[in-house]
Amino acid sequence: MKFRVERDVLADAVAWAARSLPVRPSVPVLAGLLIEAGTTESGDGLQLSTFDYETSARATLSADVSAEGRALVSGRLLADICRSLPNKPVEMVLEGTKVSLTCGSARFSLQTLPVDEYPTLPTMPSASGTVDSDVFAHAVAQAVTAAGRDDMLPVLTGVRIEIDGSTISLLATDRFRLSQRELTWQPNSPDESLAALVPAKVLADTAKSLTAGSQVTIALAASGSGEGIIGFEGAAPGGIRRTTTRLLDGEFPKVRSLFPNEHQTTARVDKVSLIESVKRVALVAERNTAVQLAFSDGVLTLDAGSGEEAQASESIEAAIDGDDITTGFNPQFLLDGLTAIEQPVVELAFTQASKPVVMSGAADDSDSDGFRYLLMPRRLLS
Repeated sequence: MKFRVERDVLADAVAWAARSLPVRPSVPVLAGLLIEAGTTESGDGLQLSTFDYETSARATLSADVSAEGRALVSGRLLADICRSLPNKPVEMVLEGTKVSLTCGSARFSLQTLPVDEYPTLPTMPSASGTVDSDVFAHAVAQAVTAAGRDDMLPVLTGVRIEIDGSTISLLATDRFRLSQRELTWQPNSPDESLAALVPAKVLADTAKSLTAGSQVTIALAASGSGEGIIGFEGAAPGGIRRTTTRLLDGEFPKVRSLFPNEHQTTARVDKVSLIESVKRVALVAERNTAVQLAFSDGVLTLDAGSGEEAQASESIEAAIDGDDITTGFNPQFLLDGLTAIEQPVVELAFTQASKPVVMSGAADDSDSDGFRYLLMPRRLLS
């Protein structure tokens, strides 16, 4: 194996592939990054791959290949080395059980791992359609806000992706809150309906990392076929990047019905003002206690603290439609939802004080980003 490649292209691709390497690999070879030099779909080039039996990453990039071959080296070490190299072409050569790397006057020798013991990467399912990369990344970032982080409830650590024609719905919940984001895309089969439960962290990292190109291809097998994986592909400087991840097992709760059809009270509040007020008032909120929100006469009053402990109160303007209402929420969960909303004015919709609030951006239909955040109230201290 021998090839020559631009330093920036190599460093970027290695960093991307190595980002999903396991911290504590179950077997030593899973800490490796597989380098394959030879003919790719776009001509001579490289394929850089990582795989931990759950998530795979493969970057294809252009290179001047003098001799085909493959080698497995420490992924994190190679990423550190590539990041530190001078801005000159990089040459890598496999010599016995070592890979030599030369860049300008810098030279490194890396011990290889047994490439024959490296697992075969999963095959990407057939492409289901494409979506604008920046829109997808933003939508995923909003949806994962409500995803659970308790590994004892693995189903709730995922985001449910529902595809129905030209619409993608992203749903996540940790039992205390629920996020829903809808966006349009370009399906290959307009009448197809698909669903998948994808690990939230992997989905968020993947969507964020595939914004270099204008489009992301989503590859998802129909229910009952494939190996229970989902794939994503996007363009990148110097080549193409693909990642797959195994879907989560289990039945995602039927949460759509939790969004009420009618509301007794709605309030529109400046988002930045509300975020700043919640942060200030929450400073005196004891652990696991709520921040109280009281809506009345065009004013939202926030209170926290009780008894002889520290207390705080603040009032801001609010456009209120409906009955007065007083309720309370976990301040961090409230801030998470507010931060995920991109519009400058947020709408809070209530049925009654003991029921969840539905938060969304207050905007005309043409400006709506299809994001809703439902938050359960917390019991207020007397």
